Amino acid sequence: MKRFRLWDLPTRLFHWLLVAAVAAAVITGQLGGGLMVWHGRLGIAICGLLAFRLVWGFAGSTYARFAQFFPTPGKLRAYLAGQWQGEGHNPLGALSVLGLLGLLTAQVMTGLVANDDIAFNGPLLDLVGRDWSNRLTGLHHLLADGVIGLVVLHVAAIVYYRRVRQKNLLKPMLTGWQEGEGES
Repeated sequence: MKRFRLWDLPTRLFHWLLVAAVAAAVITGQLGGGLMVWHGRLGIAICGLLAFRLVWGFAGSTYARFAQFFPTPGKLRAYLAGQWQGEGHNPLGALSVLGLLGLLTAQVMTGLVANDDIAFNGPLLDLVGRDWSNRLTGLHHLLADGVIGLVVLHVAAIVYYRRVRQKNLLKPMLTGWQEGEGES
């Protein structure tokens, strides 16, 4: 076993800024009222973070690239059979990451045109009109439950790996370093 850089600084900053922004967006969205202004600002911040991650998924370091962890059917079969070997995201973890990124992208897109029928209008509401905005606002609320569900699943997987498989997934996301077979 050797020590190697698993998660680079931009990936770690993205991850923890996204954690903070999503948590704050969920809280401000649930509380509503005057916090909706902050909810909208957080949504724009999340949009920027997602744009960064899209670029970094193609131009970033080895383990940050989508091509490195894309969950092909063969990788999924190998993982489920206990034969997958690798560092970074395992195929199920990769599905979770891609699902979260996709769901958050849909959440941001619907939020940009959403309204609360009181005081908040998404900055692009005029592009779709009030009827579509109302429909997409409903979808925005529904997607929020999906985001919360995937985040809970993500955290549960981290706890499972720590307690059952004796693998600390949190430490490399904090420090960047991992013990294993990866590149130095």
